[in-house]
Amino acid sequence: MDKNGQKNELNNNKKRKKTKKNEKNAGKLANARKLAFYIGSLDKGGAERVFVNLAEYFQSRGYQIVMVTQYRKAEEYALADGIKRVISDIAPQETTGSRLVNFWRRVRKLHRIWKEEMPDLVLSCVGKNNFMTIVTTMFTRTKPVVSVVGEAKEEYPGRVMKFLANLLFPYASGVILQTERSRSFFSEKVSKAAVILPNSLNPLFMRKRFQGERDRRIVSVGRLDANKNHEMMICAFAALADRYPEYTLTIYGEGELREALQKLIGSVGLENRIFLPGVIPDVADQIEKAALFLLTSYSEGISNALIEAMALGLPVIATDVPSGGTQELIRHGVNGLIIPAGDEKALENALDKLLSDKELADRLGMEAHKIQERLAPERVNRLWQEYFERIIV
Repeated sequence: MDKNGQKNELNNNKKRKKTKKNEKNAGKLANARKLAFYIGSLDKGGAERVFVNLAEYFQSRGYQIVMVTQYRKAEEYALADGIKRVISDIAPQETTGSRLVNFWRRVRKLHRIWKEEMPDLVLSCVGKNNFMTIVTTMFTRTKPVVSVVGEAKEEYPGRVMKFLANLLFPYASGVILQTERSRSFFSEKVSKAAVILPNSLNPLFMRKRFQGERDRRIVSVGRLDANKNHEMMICAFAALADRYPEYTLTIYGEGELREALQKLIGSVGLENRIFLPGVIPDVADQIEKAALFLLTSYSEGISNALIEAMALGLPVIATDVPSGGTQELIRHGVNGLIIPAGDEKALENALDKLLSDKELADRLGMEAHKIQERLAPERVNRLWQEYFERIIV
């Protein structure tokens, strides 16, 4: 080997040693960190799915993880082995007839959990959970980070809740919002301190777009509650049922409005074409070949169901929610269609437009599929990790 070759080999060895050293230091840094996640339960909803995905990502990077929930439900997302689960609600024998006393006992128990577990940082989400996290981490080593995953005015309705949010959020070490439009709800102090971090895409939806003949199925995924406005979806589909007799509508999800929606389906005489199969484990497999995806909510942050449908390359029609979440994802007429919330006629027209023009629907679906690049798990999770590390350090 000549002198230049020896010099190059020496430089390459130095680079390899430096890389290994950096990787080793990064591993030590991660192993020294402990993160906690605080949420009501691991019920099968959007926020819960995001928390489980984040917890598993950080665990894979060497962090110690503890998942703290108020209670445990029968049907929940499973946690990876090695993630500790702690229940924060007080035991039945500890409850009294006084709501104030029960609240104080819950505060004390959650504060005790942080003292015992000693996480470097705790991430919480959804309404009052954020208040509890800020209050109970005071006088501990744990840094609270609060996240608003839905429409801010829905999570904090009324003057009192908004006042408490603006009073307490400045005491958090970090505030995470999902859309730029959400900033306007909060005080200038909170708004300036907040960062916008998107939800990462569920890895199960990272797949190639289906290229064959699509099923004559229109699909939706979401809890069966008033906010999702499935009633409008059913009525719009019913108005077009005779024009498109080969199509069906399937709404995946469970909730308190199941019986009412089933009665509505019966009243329009479409029991054989509109289906409510409930919650299913393999959503991606079930919907990837569908013709269209619908989101008809009155209010959302950034809808995980919408993200996932777009990632599969489905043509989508979604309502323009107040938070601006839909507009963060969809460029109308480019990668989907946006309609006003609560406008049944607009939904009917949009459905008619895509069902009658398969080329347009396919073009929108191909563009929607590109959201995989923007919200790929590795990319988005790394943004969360970088933000957490800035806070911990």
